[in-house]
Amino acid sequence: MTASPGRRVLLAAPRGYCAGVDRAVIAVEKALEQYGAPVYVRHEIVHNKYVVQTLEKKGAIFVEQTEEVPPGNIVMFSAHGVAPTVHDEARQGRLATIDATCPLVTKVHKEAVRFASEDYDILLIGHEGHEEVIGTSGEAPDHITLVDGPADAAKVEVRDPSKVVWLSQTTLSVDETMETVDALKTKFPGLISPPSDDICYATQNRQLAVKQMGAEAELVIVVGSRNSSNSKRLVEVAKLAGSREAYLVDFASEIDEAWLEGVTTVGVTSGASVPEVLVEEVLEWLSQRGYGDVELVRAAEESITFSLPKELRRDLREEAAALVAERGGVVKDLAGDPSAE
Repeated sequence: MTASPGRRVLLAAPRGYCAGVDRAVIAVEKALEQYGAPVYVRHEIVHNKYVVQTLEKKGAIFVEQTEEVPPGNIVMFSAHGVAPTVHDEARQGRLATIDATCPLVTKVHKEAVRFASEDYDILLIGHEGHEEVIGTSGEAPDHITLVDGPADAAKVEVRDPSKVVWLSQTTLSVDETMETVDALKTKFPGLISPPSDDICYATQNRQLAVKQMGAEAELVIVVGSRNSSNSKRLVEVAKLAGSREAYLVDFASEIDEAWLEGVTTVGVTSGASVPEVLVEEVLEWLSQRGYGDVELVRAAEESITFSLPKELRRDLREEAAALVAERGGVVKDLAGDPSAE
């Protein structure tokens, strides 16, 4: 690495993969290893272009809708979670399933079910159209109202102001979420909070590290894909923390050298679905331009891990074949030869 006097990189820690993403990516790899290709995945397993492309090369097939998966196959649900109706679609489509939903998202789903069973109005703070929001809303559609930021709070109506609870998407900006909660509490003083924080530990830790570097770094580069909510939030947090500019890139090749003009300190971090190899490429790119002095900005230690989906302990190929056989269908075995069931 090379360094020019006065030029440095502040490297965020923690950064990159969270436990839920690590679990989901490994689950796809293990399923391919255990059952062979193809393994279908409903939506991107995580929101990262490089990860999706890498898994496609190994034999994963990503689809938007469950009905795109041929009967007798395995379908995996992404880390963002799905609504109960999607599980029903898989059963009707005679598919074996692997649920790679992040356990922290599952926690929010369970909270939604519990509060709905107690007849609460649930105000779900999140971004409209995000897969996680769609999945959580599907757990209790008659009880959930989406609140997309503080400005939405004034529009919210509930049946009984004394029975209102808020939940949130796990990948939001902590500060903006609390701003939204404050706006909702102004309108509904009896609003109660979830029993534990919905915004995941990894999202909070990555935002904290960016806050610490933002005041010193004139430029912050966030490695992550544009459909990654937590990565986009890091760009916003960097600017609010004092960084002159912050940009989101998938790859080092997307960095514009003009961004470095007048910059002595560059902050580098990555979203929770980004493999470290992409960060290393950014560091190498910066090193070649004189930013070889790298200092770590550590905001927290992370040691959380999640066990793999329980479905990986079953013979899902046999299960898929049996589902087809129940209706007198035809399924292909692992060698690709059709066999009547």
